Amino acid sequence: MKGQSPIIKVNNLTVKYDDKTIIDHISFEVNPGEIFVVIGVSGCGKTTLMNHMIGLQIPLTGNVFIDGDNITTATEQELIQILNKIGVTYQSGALFGSMNLMENVRLPLEEFTNLSDEAIDIIAQDKLSLVGLADFFDYMPAEISGGMRKRAAIARAMALDPKILFFDEPSAGLDPITSAQIDQLILELAKTLGSTFFIVSHELPSIFNIADRVAMLHDGKIIAAGKPETLRDSCDNVLVKQFFNREAQAK
Repeated sequence: MKGQSPIIKVNNLTVKYDDKTIIDHISFEVNPGEIFVVIGVSGCGKTTLMNHMIGLQIPLTGNVFIDGDNITTATEQELIQILNKIGVTYQSGALFGSMNLMENVRLPLEEFTNLSDEAIDIIAQDKLSLVGLADFFDYMPAEISGGMRKRAAIARAMALDPKILFFDEPSAGLDPITSAQIDQLILELAKTLGSTFFIVSHELPSIFNIADRVAMLHDGKIIAAGKPETLRDSCDNVLVKQFFNREAQAK
């Protein structure tokens, strides 16, 4: 990563809903191949930040650069090209319940490529195999566990071989064993594919398992950033200490 330009660059981003400031002039960078995790208490704006970074919403001020391209000022055609560089999974998994796993993973390939049906099938099978679902191609989302649905969503996010994967709370709602398995999958994908991961999370075990760096969001600002172990052991900010030590906030 040393010497490389950042693959994600957020510059002076501000988001307001009515008169309430959700994100307040924040800036940060993510390096190629890095697992970067945004942390913070529930409702602090983590998912809002991610939604603006992937072009779902337009900020009041600021810019987001994805692999050098400004997603906040992109035309419709430019946005399509940028979106081909990223894959996204949401907390719910967001699989289509009326489609089996193979059909779910095929969707991005059908929409954004001109590949033959045979080629799309091969790629979809490969992505599902990569996440440990080789024997579940024809299963419906309702027929598999929550952890397997997360895996299938990851397979779909990887369908177009994106440079960057955005994950919203990948471990949320999972038991500790399944959560650890998802952590291990993320580490394996980062190592084998060389992809960059931008992850929103407040699950402490997962944060320590996977994060190269974290940034803590509070009241719309980044109040601390660095390696999670360093922030836990050395940061002087009271809120950061409370978060990493699971302490109740003083009233």
